[in-house]
Amino acid sequence: MDSKQLNRVEYVLRIAVFGVFLGHGVFAYTVKEHWISYLEAVGFSYESAIDIMPFIGLLDFAVAAIVLIYPIRLVVLWAMIWALATATVRPISGEPIWDFVERAANWGAPLALLIVLGFPKRFAKWFSPRTKLE
Repeated sequence: MDSKQLNRVEYVLRIAVFGVFLGHGVFAYTVKEHWISYLEAVGFSYESAIDIMPFIGLLDFAVAAIVLIYPIRLVVLWAMIWALATATVRPISGEPIWDFVERAANWGAPLALLIVLGFPKRFAKWFSPRTKLE
């Protein structure tokens, strides 16, 4: 794959991650009732879940914007981990395993983007996007 194609793939993945985190951010910020059970499944009380969801939504908005505008690798890694965790909590909360499987793209897109951006060898590079093909 040449650098032009790789850049196109990167932008498609950035848009995909943006969409996932913007959409989920709206649901969290507006405290989607069904999602409270996910937080309860991992130990939050009903009241705490309601209190924390808007902050989760704001964090998701920040991730969406950063990945779209300036994809810092550490933020992309966080997006992958968070999306994997939120997909995993569905069967933990009693939903079928297929609810996890259906969300593979939610964590797969940030993982693919991280592969395109490159896994840095130096810690400082986790705070930067790919600036050239490495």
